[in-house]
Amino acid sequence: MQIVRPLSGLTPHNLVRELLAGVTLIAIAVPLNIGYAQIAGLPPTAGLYALIVPAAIYALTVSSRQLVASPDAAAAALVASSVGGLAAAGSQSYLTMALAQAIICGILFLLTAVFRLGFLANFLSKPILVGFVGGLALDILVSQIAKMLGVKIDSGAEFVDKLGDLFGHITTLNWWSVLISVIAVVVLMVGRRIARIVPWALIVLVLATVVVVVTHLDASGVAVLGKVDAGPPQLTWPILPWTAWLNLVPSAIALLLVTMAEGLLVARSYGEKRGYRTEPNQDLFSFGIANVAAGATGGFVVGSSTSRTAAMDQAGSRTQLPSIVTAVGTLLLVLFGTALLEKIPSPAIGAIVGVAVLPLLGIRDFARLWKQDKVEFIIGVVCFLVTLFVGAIAGIVVSFVLALINLASRASKPAIDVLAADDNPKDSLLDAAPSGQETAPGIVVIRLAAPLFFANGTVFADAVKRAVQAGEHPPVTHVVLDLESVTDVDVTAAETFEALKDWLRDNHVTLGFSRARLPLVNRMRQLGFLDDETFYNTNRAALTALAGS
Repeated sequence: MQIVRPLSGLTPHNLVRELLAGVTLIAIAVPLNIGYAQIAGLPPTAGLYALIVPAAIYALTVSSRQLVASPDAAAAALVASSVGGLAAAGSQSYLTMALAQAIICGILFLLTAVFRLGFLANFLSKPILVGFVGGLALDILVSQIAKMLGVKIDSGAEFVDKLGDLFGHITTLNWWSVLISVIAVVVLMVGRRIARIVPWALIVLVLATVVVVVTHLDASGVAVLGKVDAGPPQLTWPILPWTAWLNLVPSAIALLLVTMAEGLLVARSYGEKRGYRTEPNQDLFSFGIANVAAGATGGFVVGSSTSRTAAMDQAGSRTQLPSIVTAVGTLLLVLFGTALLEKIPSPAIGAIVGVAVLPLLGIRDFARLWKQDKVEFIIGVVCFLVTLFVGAIAGIVVSFVLALINLASRASKPAIDVLAADDNPKDSLLDAAPSGQETAPGIVVIRLAAPLFFANGTVFADAVKRAVQAGEHPPVTHVVLDLESVTDVDVTAAETFEALKDWLRDNHVTLGFSRARLPLVNRMRQLGFLDDETFYNTNRAALTALAGS
């Protein structure tokens, strides 16, 4: 990790622009965080408190100049699905568990930073992320549609139950709620096309609240946010039995993986786009202390907000100052302005959150996967369905299993080539090699373009045997392995290689090596299947044969 200069990139020339971007971020973040807190089954203050101390700490320690840290839709859904199975939504124990979950998640982030485990995020491939986040998004969308229609459902229930509740109580919809929602959606969708920089969510929220206050639509059945506790975030620590802490670990791991994968990817992409360097392990450290701060000050899990980061980039922001401005502005709001929030209509919040999560369904991504790779499309669909119908934790487990299967499948089919004299691959040896593939009479040069390990050791040995057996006129007497592209050998592959050496010796075939890097040679010696005499003799025999040809 490196020492990060707070607010890197801030100069007197861009100060005003960054401050204005901060005002825009407040307008975007406040209504969204209230909505995300409701998705998570938490009071509105949990979403607002996450914008104060955690956001400020993150902004002052992160290496990314632009990534906005905040609770997002996926994190909110994961909190609801995981904590909802352990405590009743809205209860004090539910809130306590959500705080503890954020602290566990923060500790896990700190551990990944200390042990430099950011590479784990690479296990969540694009199809897996699209499917997992898409499943969460559809689950969220059903809850928001119910809110927009004025239909009461159990937001903590499983997807099928929520869908059943929605259709079962559709006759109880409130037409005033529907009207507010339709107008809000139109304004948000059209406004975003006209001028993305305008805080349309705040405009919708203010206008809808004014209409409800003036016309007293809450008396006609339009649900409103209700009383919001005033006051600054208080330093606290969740008191739970150790068994409850352990029960929260799996969901904290799921939150860690999703946030890490998305956060590091977005941070890196904007760093490359705007010409500054990011440090992944430093960013993981920042996520860690931000989440510990969230759990200790009444917030909930803080992740990366792709939509808000994009909004700040479009506003011309190139520093973390907008997050600091948002923290200060939100603090003033919870100190002096909570009364302004009480009459916010729930249908308007539902419309704002619904429009925000709509892109997360990944419809375009699924269409692109279908065109590019049917197998990866199926992987994404499986993750989507498991997340939607079984649960978020099961979704992340299945995602990792599919990632490992996909990785093992690809690793077990390495590029194995017979090289011609000009050093270009002649044929692949994954299938049976035809007769006459020798580079020179009696000699076969084979190149493996991958590390040699347990997943491909047998495949490689079989390919070498096929190459030897394919040479009939004259028979193969020398095999030279081009190891330029082999970076490592593991114990299992070493045992397979020993068996291959015995088979070659029994068939009167000498074995030589070409272009092996010194670290690989040392590794082969360490594993015990290559000594100096063997290395010298095999290469001498092969080179003599090549020279004679």
